[in-house]
Amino acid sequence: MENLALIDSFSEFKDNKLIDRVTLMAILEDVFRNALKKKYGSDDNFDIIINPDKGDMEIWRRRVIVADEDLDFENEEITLTEARMIEADFEIGEEVSEEVKLIDLGRRAILALRQNLISKIHEHDNTNLYKQFKDIIGDIYTAEVHHVRPRVVILVDDEGNEIVLPKEKQIPSDFFRKGDNVRGIIESVELKGNKPQIIMSRTSEKFLEKLFEQEIPEVFDGLITVKNVVRIPGEKAKVAVDSYDDRIDPVGACVGMKGSRIHGIVRELGNENIDVINYTNNIQLFITRALSPAKVSSIKIDEENKRAEVFLKLEEVSKAIGRGGHNIKLAGQLTGYELDVIREGDTANGEDDDDVELTEFSDEIEGWVIEEFAKIGLDTARSILKQEVEDLVRRTDLEEETILDVMKILKEEFDS
Repeated sequence: MENLALIDSFSEFKDNKLIDRVTLMAILEDVFRNALKKKYGSDDNFDIIINPDKGDMEIWRRRVIVADEDLDFENEEITLTEARMIEADFEIGEEVSEEVKLIDLGRRAILALRQNLISKIHEHDNTNLYKQFKDIIGDIYTAEVHHVRPRVVILVDDEGNEIVLPKEKQIPSDFFRKGDNVRGIIESVELKGNKPQIIMSRTSEKFLEKLFEQEIPEVFDGLITVKNVVRIPGEKAKVAVDSYDDRIDPVGACVGMKGSRIHGIVRELGNENIDVINYTNNIQLFITRALSPAKVSSIKIDEENKRAEVFLKLEEVSKAIGRGGHNIKLAGQLTGYELDVIREGDTANGEDDDDVELTEFSDEIEGWVIEEFAKIGLDTARSILKQEVEDLVRRTDLEEETILDVMKILKEEFDS
């Protein structure tokens, strides 16, 4: 039968899209009713019988028998003459049921019906896909690289669903080839037209938090809590952890013997430097821990403005600030305080009293050079003059010749 043949023609599509046969039948009935409305004006007197087990379907039209001269509504009525051609003993007022064949709808209607059916199945599939991934936002997901483009990597999971990993959601050191397995978190699901776009991220703090949960049993079991995570993807991260069980060392449990537990996470993140810190409600102690590996001399807290002045010895300043200013930036984000580094002795009597801010030399020293010194905590003339040239070459991206030129300019200030 034509109806059955149409259903069977979608069996492969159904299997690929994992749509169950009962749902397919429901969609079929809806599509056929729309087709009947277009053809006959109404579907009220049509019965669509679907057998989901056999994949069988029949369409029957019910019409009331009227006298030949009384026919007003062809869709709902049938003349006595026509009715008796179906069965000889029919009488006026009785109801006749006839099976409707697909061919009766016309070739164009059948093509439109097929297109409408495909559209409805796509719509159903997209709705299910949207709900499926909406429920796992924030969870780690693995998919295979299908296509690598300049601004995006297209991934495909085991079910054939397409996942997008934009360039800005990738760690700078990430390099993918077709067929690679990629881990990240499902960050969002956006509707582009009727099609859901699934966005993966590897730069989110949530990804690092979930990696801790996946790789460290005590975190997964809830014995250790990840209180906060901040990171500069691919460069550095700080993770504050806590435990309500005094017998557990949360930092030791997360790092493992000789870094054995955290090593897998570091490797996954492109060798991102991860500092694991014991959380505490004592803000001074928390800031001190967050600025590790620098040793803090003292801290002055301004709770109202969420600021803190951190006093350090000169040799600890560069450690506190870190390469590119990453350490102090992340420490501030982790603790929620804006941190101002103050070198001990800056306000004491002595030669530093006549020190000069490096920005005062902006007419002689280029701005980017001044910024490079500031990144390692050197923002005055004397702080630079106290350094060894070789040490400055190692700690900055400046060339030796540039550093010597700067020192010459600064010496002239104090020799004059």
